[in-house]
Amino acid sequence: MRALARESVSVGGLSSVVAAIAIVVATAVPAAALDERSVTVAPERSPQAVFRFGFTAYKQGHMDQAVEAYRYAAENGQLGARWKLARMYAEGDGVPRDDYEAFKFYAEIARQDVELGSPDEPYVSDALVALAGYMRRGIDGTPVRANLSAAQDYYMRAAATYRNPVAQYEIGRMFLQGEGVRQNVRQAGRWLQLAADKGHAGAQATLGNLLFQDGKVVQGLAMMTAALERAKSSDTEWIRPMQEEAFALAGEADRRTAIALADDLLNRPTH
Repeated sequence: MRALARESVSVGGLSSVVAAIAIVVATAVPAAALDERSVTVAPERSPQAVFRFGFTAYKQGHMDQAVEAYRYAAENGQLGARWKLARMYAEGDGVPRDDYEAFKFYAEIARQDVELGSPDEPYVSDALVALAGYMRRGIDGTPVRANLSAAQDYYMRAAATYRNPVAQYEIGRMFLQGEGVRQNVRQAGRWLQLAADKGHAGAQATLGNLLFQDGKVVQGLAMMTAALERAKSSDTEWIRPMQEEAFALAGEADRRTAIALADDLLNRPTH
């Protein structure tokens, strides 16, 4: 399965698009006027120019033009276009949802070695996290089967090489739960701390709960309180009960100190 995730994946149908048209924005036409008259057949234009057109078409709701442009740019090496197509298929955004199609685009991106600090780094980092998620659960009806070892490999590459906080959090959870690895709370805490330092709410809440259960009441409650404040609505559903239980168990003095410390955590620069 690891070989499947890393193999070169061809993007079906792009060759016919390349042979037919490369769509670019006519520089004299404003974005608001985007229509068939604002495109030109220009196969010699750069993939970056075509990608920019695709973005403009996407923002204007011209999904067919956006997908066609993104596909041309993707086949010609534009990582941003591959990433955008992957996201569109993963979310069913302007195209029918197709996790396997998304997986293939992400796999192409993950095969690239980009230098740290490169403009393409976020695409590779995000693709690795997405691939790890797919390998963690598999994709029904496709050759992609759940493979926790491969998932950990992808997370580890994103976490260690690109310092991706989502990957660091997920590795922490895997060590904490013994998911595909031997359970190791110390290792879990290390990865959770790295993600928490970057402001990842889930990591802060999970690490805070560990600290609270270990008797570090103020520090743990402060981290859970800060996490609840910055969490997305989808995460507050599990963070709030945990934080409220800890708050109820803490003494009045510890609560006050924890609230003050949480404010400091929220105002502290992330790194």
